[in-house]
Amino acid sequence: MQHIGIDLAWGLKQPTGLAVLDDDGRLVHVSAVRTDEQIEAALAPFTMGACTVAIDAPLVVTNPTGNRAAERALNADFARFQAGAHPTNTGKPEFTDGDTRGGRIGRMLRLDLDPRSGRDRRAIEVYPHAATVALFRLGRTLKYKNKPGRTVEGLRAELLVLMAHLESVRELQLGALFAGLREQVERAGRKSELRVVEDQVDAVVCAYVAFIAVRRPDAVTTYGDAAHGAIVTPTLPPDLQPGAQAPAPDPVQQAIQAYADGRPATLAAGAAALALVTGLLDDAGINYLSVTGRTKTVASFAEKAARTVDGRPAYPDPLRDITDQIGVRVITYVQDDVQAVADLLGSQVVVLDDRDMGRQTAQEGRFGYASRHLLIGPDAARAAELPELVGRVVQVQVRTVLQHAWAEFEHDIRYKGTVPAEHASEFDRRFTLAAGLLELADREFTAIRERLRAPAPTDDTADDDPDDPRIAPRELAAFLAGQYAEAGWSRPDHYSWISGLLLELGITSLVELGEVLRSADDDAIAGRMDYRYPPGAVRRLDDALLAGFGQRYVDLHGNADRRAALSTRLARLQRPPT
Repeated sequence: MQHIGIDLAWGLKQPTGLAVLDDDGRLVHVSAVRTDEQIEAALAPFTMGACTVAIDAPLVVTNPTGNRAAERALNADFARFQAGAHPTNTGKPEFTDGDTRGGRIGRMLRLDLDPRSGRDRRAIEVYPHAATVALFRLGRTLKYKNKPGRTVEGLRAELLVLMAHLESVRELQLGALFAGLREQVERAGRKSELRVVEDQVDAVVCAYVAFIAVRRPDAVTTYGDAAHGAIVTPTLPPDLQPGAQAPAPDPVQQAIQAYADGRPATLAAGAAALALVTGLLDDAGINYLSVTGRTKTVASFAEKAARTVDGRPAYPDPLRDITDQIGVRVITYVQDDVQAVADLLGSQVVVLDDRDMGRQTAQEGRFGYASRHLLIGPDAARAAELPELVGRVVQVQVRTVLQHAWAEFEHDIRYKGTVPAEHASEFDRRFTLAAGLLELADREFTAIRERLRAPAPTDDTADDDPDDPRIAPRELAAFLAGQYAEAGWSRPDHYSWISGLLLELGITSLVELGEVLRSADDDAIAGRMDYRYPPGAVRRLDDALLAGFGQRYVDLHGNADRRAALSTRLARLQRPPT
């Protein structure tokens, strides 16, 4: 069953708003059109089967003057809330001979015009002003319709209140389509721009009335009858009094609902962010222990959004201020690689913020939490390739494996466990001592690597297959450690990967590889690549092979997933020296 709302203009000069809710309450369509033909075309995918279409316009008009019986009955309930309906009769030009645009639309869509028929394809006449008063317990109607004396700012404020009420409805999932309407309202500088959005928001109200009429028919009142015109609206609460305005929805709850509605898109963005960071690190040849990603759960977002500091919200605008909705964590072996990752991200994406939490702790004269936190977004060149990340912020945490161990253990104890008050000071001292020792260990590991510069250990069993024609990864690692003595370690699996590329080139021994590399001008390659981070040994070999074999290397089967990136690098290698 599709639940469709039409905020129908009485003529063709003004826009008509359309909205569609599916049977789960998801907003699946919203638009503004003008002609009957455009209405039919836009709604065609949703009107082929069962549907209830709620139209904000008279469907049946038979009285020559005054109000219809439906309007008189509705006004008796809602006029005191400033939500009375305007009179409709055949004496008005738009209803001559009882021919109404709403009725024509209903017949064009082959709908039953009797709201009480119970058929699975029917049209009902609705009235958004009355509906919003009943649904959201308003003491008066919201003044978002343009009239003399009303300003753009005032109209915008009232329309945003209505949108906030709709966003707070738990059984609706308005998602990105409604968020787009909100952005248009916030940016609008003219009344005409608000009018286009207003009609679509009213259409969402109409669709919600249709949803209620089908799901909870006892919760609506039908004024009038099918023969002379009927209006369906949510039943007015008997205790509601005019004048007192209902409070605006809690902004925290609004944000939580909006985050929940948009989480499927956030999950897709999180996967794209993880792939982006992992690809950059692998392409650069930077050694790391792991790269993991996560998107905040709705429960975690809700807990953070509700935090207060000195009685005030810690995050006044949770959707904007909570910047770790999408997170990527990079764990490196030594501190130097943390800097290398930060430098790489700075050269490849837009870095919106960069905080060295370890440095901040040290400047305070303490030992404790140490991690590099960067907020990144896609650069202009990648925006087209990564549409999921456009307009989003990704928090990237980079830390060594020892820093990670301290942070995880400390977090589990302090935030997930219970620290007895009598042990709190002792635990603080022990955590501080552990942080100092781990910082010293990180420095020693860095010194060991700088002194040794040996290849990372590999799985010997991978080298024992006599039928494998590739150069053994362990032997290749040892060879490259001598060839590029100043280069950093590469990941063990990268030695096996580039050994397969060497096989595609017909290079199956270290002697053959040595002959190929003898003609490579390492200084010229490094100058043209302008490394902004310490490249690993495999990356150095990758660039040497690219420089030596050119397009042939780009076209290797093993490079199919990175041809675009390799072509860019090849262009840099082939440019004339400056």
